[in-house]
Amino acid sequence: MAKAIRQIRKETPNPAEEQAKAMADIVQELTENREAVMQVIGILRGLHDARVLETVHGLLDQRDEVGAIAIQQINQPAVHNMIKSGMNMLKFLGSMQPGQLDTIFQGVGLGLERLSKTGEKGKKQSIWKMRRRLRSPEIRAAMTTMVDFLEGMGEAFLGNRKESH
Repeated sequence: MAKAIRQIRKETPNPAEEQAKAMADIVQELTENREAVMQVIGILRGLHDARVLETVHGLLDQRDEVGAIAIQQINQPAVHNMIKSGMNMLKFLGSMQPGQLDTIFQGVGLGLERLSKTGEKGKKQSIWKMRRRLRSPEIRAAMTTMVDFLEGMGEAFLGNRKESH
């Protein structure tokens, strides 16, 4: 029959052996990932040469003062307005169909391209030629679109004016 266990002896690892095992594990990982380690060292060398690491170290040393300055800058009305405007812009873009936005951006892009070509040529047009151009389907479509745009904008302005009074 087996003898009853009366005392449990807990073995504590030797600190020197533990450190040697940890070093062996680190060296093994370094050798297995040599390319990645070399790339990281190259990146760090570049950051050091550009004095980026020195700047980051200085920021960390002065983090309390830097944080206070950052909070002061963020807490200004202009930043609040910018954040609100950004949120409204995101709401606006989210409310539009992607096809609509694509059409608008394509039209703006083509219009700016034509504008730059006209500016480069520097040609003046007679009133008669302008009148003829107003009959083109492209100009009529753009004018109709702009009038609809102005009507919608005016409707929103009048609605906001009524709500504020």
